This record gives sequence, structure tokens and C-alpha cells, in this order.
Amino acid sequence: MEIPGVPEVLLRALVAAAQSERLALVGGAVRDLLLHRVHKQQWNGLPDIDLVYEGSAVDLVQRLVMNLPAGTFCHIREHGAYGTVELKLIFGDAGVWFLDVATARSESYPLAAGNPLVGAGCIEDDLCRRDFTINAIAMLLSPGVSGGELLDPHHGQDDLAHRCLRFLHSASLIDDPTRLLRAARYAARLSMELEPTSLAQARAVISRWPWLWRHGDPAQQAPPGLATRLRMELVLLLEREPWFQALEHLQSWGGLSLLDPGLQNTQRWRMALLRAHRHNLDKLPVLLACGDDPITTAERLQLPHRQQRMLKAFVQLRSSFAELPSALLDIWQASEWTDWLESQPCPEQAVHLALLCADVPRRPLLMWLFYWRHVNAGVSATDLIDSGVPVGPSIGQRLRELRANRLKQYEETP
Repeated sequence: MEIPGVPEVLLRALVAAAQSERLALVGGAVRDLLLHRVHKQQWNGLPDIDLVYEGSAVDLVQRLVMNLPAGTFCHIREHGAYGTVELKLIFGDAGVWFLDVATARSESYPLAAGNPLVGAGCIEDDLCRRDFTINAIAMLLSPGVSGGELLDPHHGQDDLAHRCLRFLHSASLIDDPTRLLRAARYAARLSMELEPTSLAQARAVISRWPWLWRHGDPAQQAPPGLATRLRMELVLLLEREPWFQALEHLQSWGGLSLLDPGLQNTQRWRMALLRAHRHNLDKLPVLLACGDDPITTAERLQLPHRQQRMLKAFVQLRSSFAELPSALLDIWQASEWTDWLESQPCPEQAVHLALLCADVPRRPLLMWLFYWRHVNAGVSATDLIDSGVPVGPSIGQRLRELRANRLKQYEETP
């Protein structure tokens, strides 16, 4: 099978570097080639090339670099624990190519949702550790690559033809629950569905919750498949995929429970994320803010500190609103709302999230966000000192009074 767009010089160099050991193109590259060649799906290019080698990936890459044309830029990054090497290649007019070369390996999961134990293996073993049958197809690279042999031990070509996603084995999600997020990504991007037995597996596993960590346990005790790896898959879903359709799939399968049971039981995220997208806001904290326990979920997923601070400020603002006497909501004017909102932590981020994700009075929050917070006293501390106001607390008090007076113009009209 021809690989469109891949420089012939790169393919020849790979075949030469492999020597007598088998080298194969695997994963999404083979899947997309089959969708294009067999099922006439539009070809969108192949900037990333995943390869599996029945030998040392490091040795293969060293020989590959020696076989590349003079002047080729090559950046190499090794990941020794998993026997993989990442390469960035720049071939003049042929553009930039990213290669991920892995030593063929087998995997086992001694702890459900934990990190796998890696052992030596062959290409067929490597295919067994994949997420779906459609990603467990390999194309052997050899002289005359256009006629490369396909290895399809799990009948992924049949599932491609039927546009369905099938897990490789019955413990697939127990081993790695992030595979359900990948299913949602592929379903949205490739217009596929989980086939019935895989869907039944997903719902049964989530209902049974076979992992040692459960919601309510300390966030730091969650295994990687329910913590950092889950976050990475979620970021890919929100940043690179048709995210609305992917989240719809995930919720229909019960998969939002992996994040927060409250998310699974609400539709609030739909409008919140559409508004966040319209205003170019970070989608991940908005999604979590629609759940029952955004702070704990953010800690478990190990979100960036900035996003965790944002969610903590949102929860604090939501709690503060709940404690406000209802009578104040009707009588507070611009200056009172401004003083109160600006006493909250990270008020701008908290107000954004509250407007998207919480049942709070919208008008004062919108007025503060777009008007009131931009109003100043009209004079500076230096101006007050020059006018004879004594240096000290009276300066700040006078500035607040002047600002409050200027805010009165918003009490009758916006």
C-alpha cells in the first residue's frame, strides 16, 4: 500500500536501518490509510508516523540518522523506560515529519488503571496492547513498500468497514479507563460508534467501578488512569477533536462519571462550553465547574495551578452567594456589588465561571464584569496629596468614596 506524501528517501532509509528485523507502520497511520484507500475517506496527510520495530528502537534510529541525506535536520528524544524514541525530521522541501519509534513490546497491568509493566515482544504482541481493533493493524515496511504486508490479527479491517469501535479484550477498560475517552474522540472525529459488546463493557465497568480508588477518596491516591492520564486524554478531546460530539458520546455511554458523577447527571456543560468556546475561554475548568466537586476533580487530574485557583475562586464565590441574605440582592447598588465582588479571590475568573456554570444573579455580575470594575476614582493618590489630604489611611478612604460616587451613574441606567 502506497503511503502518500511520505518522502521516498525516508522510507528507503527506514527499510535500510531495519536490516533483518521486522519494522512496521502501526496505529492511526495505518487506520487512516485504509480509510482513504479502501473506504474513500478524504486524506488529510500524515505528519506523524508511528513505527514498531522488533529490535532496539535506539539502534534503529542511530542507523536511520546515518542513512538520511546530508543536511537533514534531526532532533532525537529517547524514553528509555518504554523503549521509544521520538524524532523530528526536516527534509528541505519535503517538510517536517514526526516519528515515534517503539521497540515491540508486551504490556500487563498489575494494578487496574495503573501504569503498565513492559516486556519484550514481537509486533503481534505490540498490537495486542492497543486500544481498538481499528488501531491494531500494522503494515510491514520492506523493499517495495507500496506492497507492504498488512498484519490484522484482531480483524480491524472488518470493524473499519462497519464503522465501529471495538475494544481488544474484556478487561480493556479495567486496565485503562482512558480508553473510553479515546473512543469518544475517535467516534466524533471518524463518525463511528462503539459496537454493542464494547458499549456493554463500558457501562458494566463504570457501574461496577473495579478500581481501588473511588470518588470521595483522597485525590492524590488516584491511579494514573483516573488522574494524569485521564487529564491528558481530556485535553486532547477538548483541544483537537469535535469536542461537543465527543462529550455527547461520552455522556451517553456513562463516561463522564470517570470525571465527576455530577457531570454525568447534568446537561449544564452543554451551554456552558458553547459559551466558553464563543468567548475563547479555557474549556477544561468550565467543564469541571459544571460538576459536583470541581476542586477535588481538578486536584485529582492535576490541572495547572492557574486553573485550580480559578476553580477554587469559583466555588468560593458560589458559596458566598448562597450565604447572602436575599434582601440584599434587591437593594445593593453598583458600589456595594463592586466592593463585595472585589473582596472575593480572583474575582474576574470566578465571575466568568459563575456566569457560565452556576445559578447566580446575572445582572450584577455582568455589570461588574463589563462596566463597574473599570470605573476608577477619577483622581490619583498623588492628586489627593497635592490637594491637601493627609498621607495615610484617609487617602484610600477618599479614593473609595470618589469611586463609589462615580459608580452611582450606573444605579439607574447601565
